[in-house]
Amino acid sequence: MFFALKKWIGAMLLPLPLLLTLMAVGLLLIWFSRWQKGGKILISLSWLLLLLLSLQPVADRLLRPIEQHYSTWNGSEPVDYIVVLGGGYTFNPNWAPSSNLLNNSLPRVTEGVRQWRRNPQAKMIFTGAAAGFNPRSNASVAAEVAESLGVPGSAIITLDQPHDTGEEALAVKQTIGNHPFLLVSSANHLPRAMHFFQSAGLNPIAAPANQLAITSPISAWDRSLPSPMWLGHSERAIYETLGQIWQRLRGDDLLSSEPGK
Repeated sequence: MFFALKKWIGAMLLPLPLLLTLMAVGLLLIWFSRWQKGGKILISLSWLLLLLLSLQPVADRLLRPIEQHYSTWNGSEPVDYIVVLGGGYTFNPNWAPSSNLLNNSLPRVTEGVRQWRRNPQAKMIFTGAAAGFNPRSNASVAAEVAESLGVPGSAIITLDQPHDTGEEALAVKQTIGNHPFLLVSSANHLPRAMHFFQSAGLNPIAAPANQLAITSPISAWDRSLPSPMWLGHSERAIYETLGQIWQRLRGDDLLSSEPGK
């Protein structure tokens, strides 16, 4: 119950639902109250903020400091395990396996497979419980994608009980002990994830995937026109900032973490 409530509150604090809610309040003030001027101001400010957060320079300026903590891992240090954290997913048996991984999940798995090809002696560990009424766990769906990309089933371990990053850290510790391992997650999620794993007494090597904040050249229209993609970048920055604040408030309590999304 608490997990679902935490998810719902966190989702409502993200830019799109929050700003739409503020606009709705503004409309109510205009149509059903005497504070029409306040309603107009609220709608105007919400619209302006939504516009700014949908622009690439603003969105990636917010996201870049979070993603810059760790560089792409191309080191030669041997590892025994490659841990890939769960993310968004569904399961439709009629789809191509990779189509069942949503949002940040597919880049995490493909980076994990890339690292496994560089360390074929290692075993891959996929984490994540079943979401809602889904018949398959996050971990099993991700493992199926890895197998479709050439990783043998004998090299895969699934941990399908953890619901969030703190539980993932504890489950991994119970499974591998102090063996050296790579921790693969989205670049914007890794700072929080590393904190939880280190708090569990582990010392992972960070292997970021799914870098989003663009520093290389892009077209002028991509930089200047609002887009839902850039709004998504702003959402990730705000989501992870809220997660870091929650993490600091709760200290090292691993069971109080946010999910690895």
